[in-house]
Amino acid sequence: MAIAVGDRLPSVTFRVMTPDGPAARTTDDIFKGRKVVLFAVPGAFTPTCHKNHLPGFLAKADEIKARGIDAIAVTAANDVFVMDAWSKSSGAEGVIEFLADGNGDFAKTVGLAFDGSGFGLGTRSQRYSMVVEDGVVTQLNVEDAPGKADVSGAAHLLAQL
Repeated sequence: MAIAVGDRLPSVTFRVMTPDGPAARTTDDIFKGRKVVLFAVPGAFTPTCHKNHLPGFLAKADEIKARGIDAIAVTAANDVFVMDAWSKSSGAEGVIEFLADGNGDFAKTVGLAFDGSGFGLGTRSQRYSMVVEDGVVTQLNVEDAPGKADVSGAAHLLAQL
């Protein structure tokens, strides 16, 4: 069953890139005591993710943060090195936090994983956006197809804040 508004995020460990190399960060490290917009994509550098979903959040980052959001984060079932390369190549480094969910553990635990093996992708995350306040989901927007970024996009989420 998928996570829902009012649910607390489960304890899961992501990988992030730091100046000293890859490091582990738990959901508590990221969300405790903060109001965070988290959006998920099926894969870094994939067409909709790279050309639509991420750029929307990057373009609207200041507007989103002006509405009381402490941080914007993106997660994907990619390794920390791919997520780091994506942050740098997209211009989002330092603006959006990139959370590697390499094994899809977070996506599976929140019930928002899908099997992309038919496309050679393995386990991936569904596309969604959420607002998380001190670890509790207060807004959730899940796309009905991985190639769309409408209800999970920055403009739609911004209108909800």
